[in-house]
Amino acid sequence: MRLHSAILALALSSGCAAAAPGRTVSLRVKGNVGDASVTIDDQYIGALAYVAAHGVALPPGQHRVTVEKVGFFPWDKLVEARREPIQLEVQLTRIPD
Repeated sequence: MRLHSAILALALSSGCAAAAPGRTVSLRVKGNVGDASVTIDDQYIGALAYVAAHGVALPPGQHRVTVEKVGFFPWDKLVEARREPIQLEVQLTRIPD
């Protein structure tokens, strides 16, 4: 249920009244640290493994995707949601001691 709330929040924050079917773009984020946190436009979406398994429906426009975990350098990317699905591969790098 949290994912659906996050999708609606993303749609509302981008100026859309609702994320209407056919007006969203599929985003899949995969990576090497499954319990890292994924945020989109400063909204927490879930663990990386959850987002990899379920994906996220984004409204059209630019979105900032951030993946973070304590002990690793953060990963951040600006993506443009148009018509084609977006697939991101995230390789977090451990911060040296």
